Amino acid sequence: MIHHIEDEKINEELVKNSHKLVLIDFYADWCMPCQMLTPILSELDKKYNNLEVYKVNVDESQSTNILYNITSIPTMLFFKDGEEVERKVGLESLDNLSKIVEEFN
Repeated sequence: MIHHIEDEKINEELVKNSHKLVLIDFYADWCMPCQMLTPILSELDKKYNNLEVYKVNVDESQSTNILYNITSIPTMLFFKDGEEVERKVGLESLDNLSKIVEEFN
């Protein structure tokens, strides 16, 4: 299940407290590549039990955009043990994202 999260919850809840690999997708409703990425992320979420997938709307979460230096969307950040381990910008395939998940799990 993909979760939507807001500014104040992202650091404590996700990045620092998770024992799973965390993928955070920074998106906007008006962004066509972001819309195309959503079903890919849903498949990825179903495929891996040791992955948590979250979405952050860049139009509603300005402080998080600044904190993580988000300048383009979609941007996907991967966190393991509280540290960013990978960053992908733009539309990615299920195969490419699966390789990242498998590398860090």
